[in-house]
Amino acid sequence: MSLLDALPTPQVSWRQWRPNRVLFVLFSAMLAAVWLLDVVSVAPNRIVSGEGVGLIEAMGWMGASLVSAMILTLLALSLQPSRQGYQVVLVGVSLLLLLLPVGLMVASHRLISSDTPMARLNMGMAYWLMLSLLLLGWIELRLRLALSRRRLLLMLAGVTVVWGLCVMLGLESLALGQEFRARDDEFWRALHQHVTLVSASVAISIVLGLSLTMLMRRYTRCQKIAFGVLNFLQTIPSIALFGLMLGPLAWLAAKWPLLSQLGVSGIGWAPALLALVAYSLLPMVRNTYIALEQVSPETLEAARGMGMRNRQRFIQVRLPLALPVLLEGIRITTVQAIGLTAVAALIGAGGLGAFIFQGLGQAAMDMVLLGALPILILALIADAGLGALADILRPNDSVQSGDSP
Repeated sequence: MSLLDALPTPQVSWRQWRPNRVLFVLFSAMLAAVWLLDVVSVAPNRIVSGEGVGLIEAMGWMGASLVSAMILTLLALSLQPSRQGYQVVLVGVSLLLLLLPVGLMVASHRLISSDTPMARLNMGMAYWLMLSLLLLGWIELRLRLALSRRRLLLMLAGVTVVWGLCVMLGLESLALGQEFRARDDEFWRALHQHVTLVSASVAISIVLGLSLTMLMRRYTRCQKIAFGVLNFLQTIPSIALFGLMLGPLAWLAAKWPLLSQLGVSGIGWAPALLALVAYSLLPMVRNTYIALEQVSPETLEAARGMGMRNRQRFIQVRLPLALPVLLEGIRITTVQAIGLTAVAALIGAGGLGAFIFQGLGQAAMDMVLLGALPILILALIADAGLGALADILRPNDSVQSGDSP
């Protein structure tokens, strides 16, 4: 019997093997997508549908090897994760997000000749899947590393800026960039209309929501009636609610010429604004009511003992402690309004939704993306920004409960 035979054999248990299943599935699907699906498609003009192109033809062996090596590295790190491993994976995911437009530049240089100025490069199914899977991986890493919303907002803003600069400056043949350059004035005007409608509806809903909440707290009998009406408005489909506004507003504009001179009519911004406010009131009122009611009675009693009057207690104690939850209501209301404003284009209110419906009518998916992608980016920025502000203003639990620090 040799000395090696006498040494104990290490036993490896499958229970010690704890891969991150979410990241493992995401990176495995990503690797399969880039090799099995079309990465980009090339079309000779805007009318003709594009022809799909695989990874090797689009980026060459060197580019395909680099992309595959990065995904395989992330896949390996997800098998035995640790906090340091998660941080490396986060850097890798962020790097891949930043390199995606660079890959489009390489594909454009390889596939599109200068002799075909009308040719267009479209992102294929593999590119869209890779972008979606990377964002999902980003969310998983944020939860694992407990990243603050402020850091997530900065990362999202950086990726958005890089993508925007690449599309506008370095991707002349990208179909989305060509659509933007052909309609840049119209795009900025639609973006301004979209942001204006959202801002006005959210501002009005904050004022009305706070007023209605104060009324409900003063007269408790109004609570069931108010929530019943607001819940009923929330159940009406958005297109139906926009349509219901057309008749009454057209009648009011015809009866009072002053309203017509102000721009109020059956179509346009007026019915869109009223419908958006009606949809925004429920989350605003509900979060405001919960925020004001959740303040600890011990904290208010301590403020009373310090000689504060009712108005002082509300402004200096109750409202600051309720502000984080109130901001969550504003966040929900803003994100909802950004999406619903797209439907307002159907009644002549303008906004980015006009590109979506025009693109659907012309079977031009690039025009649809020109309206849909900015709406998605606006919603993500509003969600992360208002969420980060709520985290900053959120006091410690000990302060809310009235305990001494």
